Amino acid sequence: QVQLVESGGGLAQTGGSLRLSCVASRLTFSNYVMGWFRQAPGKEREFVAAITGYGEVTRYADSVKDRSTISRDNAKNTVYLQMNSLKPEDTAVYYCGAAPTWRAYASRASYNYWGQGTQVTVSA
Repeated sequence: QVQLVESGGGLAQTGGSLRLSCVASRLTFSNYVMGWFRQAPGKEREFVAAITGYGEVTRYADSVKDRSTISRDNAKNTVYLQMNSLKPEDTAVYYCGAAPTWRAYASRASYNYWGQGTQVTVSA
């Protein structure tokens, strides 16, 4: 079955950077919109960023815009999230998801497949 595996999380200091990766298998990667979401303790999973199948369009949540870059390498079936100027409020489990269309790219319901998540912790 389709598998998404995130990596790159960890502990960072405020103002630091992290690069998250998500490798997909058993799907035609370029056919899918890829998104990053995050879930902090006691909160719902929220949209972070999304990218179209060939990377021509990207969108970001206001909370990470100007600090983050989503990109993809279709040859490697991998989507990335570069996060800079990290803040304690960025602390969460980060999930990547795959959606068949760009419609409602910021909605969790649009995504058919999810990874297991990678923990990001930003210390003050």
